[in-house]
Amino acid sequence: MKIVASADWRDAVPFENPVLVADVVPGEPTRCFACGPDSELLPRTELWAYKHRHPKNHDGYVRFYCAFHVPEAPPKPQVAAPAPAARAKASRPAAERRAPKPVVPERIRTMCPNCFVEVSATGECGMCGWSEN
Repeated sequence: MKIVASADWRDAVPFENPVLVADVVPGEPTRCFACGPDSELLPRTELWAYKHRHPKNHDGYVRFYCAFHVPEAPPKPQVAAPAPAARAKASRPAAERRAPKPVVPERIRTMCPNCFVEVSATGECGMCGWSEN
């Protein structure tokens, strides 16, 4: 059995970007979230769907806002140029870079021929008393 997330109209709404509600989900007039439950009903062509991020739910949540209350989309982050020091590090010759540590093979341990357990450093099996000597 494969468990998948449900397909929902809210999946089509991008995060932190206002979208006209009529384009996302048609229906009857509804209210602005910020105006409250006592406000007048507005047609969906005058409301904006805004998908907020949620710390515990990766799908987030959607609220409807009127033009007066719709949150602004956050500015897109600017990509900063790498610092000059970072460029100097990257351009070092290959000889100056650190060589990987050599792999040291693990020492082969003595096994008891009767119990098939590893023999202690004294050379005696702790299970049956077999001695390597």
